[in-house]
Amino acid sequence: MKNIYRTLLLTLAFAGAAFAQVPSTTDTTDTAPDPSDVEAQAHEAWNETIIRTDVPEEGCFHASYPSTQWIKVACTAAPSIPYPPRKGAIGLTVGDGVDYSAEVPGLLSRSIGSFPSVKGVTTETGLLGLNDYSLQLNSNFMVTAACHHISGCRTWEQFVYASDYGSAFMQYWLVDYGDSCPSGWMSDSGSCYKNSAGVSVPEEAISELAQLKISGKAELKKFDVLTFTTPTEAYTTTGNDNVVELATAWQASEFNIFGDGDSSSATFNKGSVVRVKISLTDGSTTAPTCAVNAGTTAETNNLTLRKCVTGSAAMPWIVFTESN
Repeated sequence: MKNIYRTLLLTLAFAGAAFAQVPSTTDTTDTAPDPSDVEAQAHEAWNETIIRTDVPEEGCFHASYPSTQWIKVACTAAPSIPYPPRKGAIGLTVGDGVDYSAEVPGLLSRSIGSFPSVKGVTTETGLLGLNDYSLQLNSNFMVTAACHHISGCRTWEQFVYASDYGSAFMQYWLVDYGDSCPSGWMSDSGSCYKNSAGVSVPEEAISELAQLKISGKAELKKFDVLTFTTPTEAYTTTGNDNVVELATAWQASEFNIFGDGDSSSATFNKGSVVRVKISLTDGSTTAPTCAVNAGTTAETNNLTLRKCVTGSAAMPWIVFTESN
């Protein structure tokens, strides 16, 4: 019933769409926890540690501050709705291609998405009401062995936190594969998708946005790992890397807050300012490229992009602001 309701609302949501434009260029810089806030500093240090702590095996896991030991938990079924690839920009605001992506010349093994600063945000509304949104950390479109030599096919992987469903999971895509999907895959507009196992996560209010992070990791011939964290809790699920062969072709990462699936939108109150950071591991300290209009998901929000800046570090990064 929930999916039927979403479909009806989407029909109205996309009426009157317009063409996209190149983002404007207001300056932005990164921020860090207040050094005087000892508790916040401790939470941040734990957060950075747990994200880099490998899980012992495939499956779903949970950890609570201050422990850095993963405890295995039961996996759940991820929601069956699609979080589809972009169809071509349909508006002037973020999403459906209008987004920055952090790009590198080599291969990524990890990407972390976070919100260093959130100001003026009081409400966010999705198709199903308040606090209905997704956080997505998305790969570039790739050509890998998972396409089985289908002409025009590209693979794609998303690391998703779905607020309304209380679930975090990976969604895999065979974009433009055709309507006859491989066994175990679902069909969507000429493409195919399937999910990893989901891990149950809390439904976080939009007021907590600055405290949330998603990490995606890919390891060749092993498994991909999604880690979703709050200041004191961490949740992980894994999936075999050979589903779309992410580790062989991952060169760019998009991260943002979007509508919660079905090409929907996250609508913020007027005066919202959100700073977005994407940190990368690619075997170098060289700053990545801020690729313009390089977003890959079809979901959107009602914010407008500002200038993107980059930085060199142990985990090179890009940072940009979006506001309305």
